[in-house]
Amino acid sequence: MSWKFKHALVRPPSASYAQGLTSAGQGPPNLKLAHAQHAEYCDALRRCGLKVQTLAPDERFPDGTFVEDTAVLADRVAIVTLPGAPTRVGEVASISAALEELSADLQRIVAPGSVDGGDICQAEEHFFIGLSARTNDAGARQLADILRARGYTASTIDIRTNRKLLHLKSGIAYLGDRCLALCSDFPEVPEFSGYRAIRTVAAEDYAANCVRINQHVLIAAGYPRFADALGRMGIAIVALDMSEFRKMDGGLSCLSLRFDTLPAGRRSVGPR
Repeated sequence: MSWKFKHALVRPPSASYAQGLTSAGQGPPNLKLAHAQHAEYCDALRRCGLKVQTLAPDERFPDGTFVEDTAVLADRVAIVTLPGAPTRVGEVASISAALEELSADLQRIVAPGSVDGGDICQAEEHFFIGLSARTNDAGARQLADILRARGYTASTIDIRTNRKLLHLKSGIAYLGDRCLALCSDFPEVPEFSGYRAIRTVAAEDYAANCVRINQHVLIAAGYPRFADALGRMGIAIVALDMSEFRKMDGGLSCLSLRFDTLPAGRRSVGPR
């Protein structure tokens, strides 16, 4: 299942973190607090049953802590993306090196295509691919072709006219059991037919970027109505302070690459 995981790749914020891309308008992040919040995030992943591999920070790439944008991982394929922001393209080299040790089926998005992993939402065997300022049509087509060749299905959702959504997963998360978390104004689209939706209220839209991991859901702290709605599903909730990542347009899903198994590589992921 697309929410059952055993492993995660993470990267703590680098010393240049405050120089990253952001449109949040909430002021510069506190690096010390960001490190503390990242450590709490990693502890939460471990409490959910994951082995966490930590990659070294790289000051050349201020946004490098948002590792989700650099790859799309599924049981039958690992795909290195090509981020849509030019300043982030260099992040894929170290991710690619790590994944080459893990997967025998490592695919890549190439120019003129661009894909940010934050635009990709897997719901069991289906992938929703967001068309955004970071993921273009050519990249979406490449990704869909790779996935379909391995037995998955894929569809695109155009969010380019919604200025509130940097990525598709800024406003959507898959919770399992054909249930989606959606931000308050995410449009009704045919692709969601057959899914049950839990919508946030407008004041809690940031909470829509949550992460189902095994029998838990990680949510941003401070959004009680959304937490209550998830609690009624009978899933254990782990609330985490995300203030210093929200300042840099980041959310919970952005901070890790999560997977159960990958096509066999040379070694298995273990904690570092």
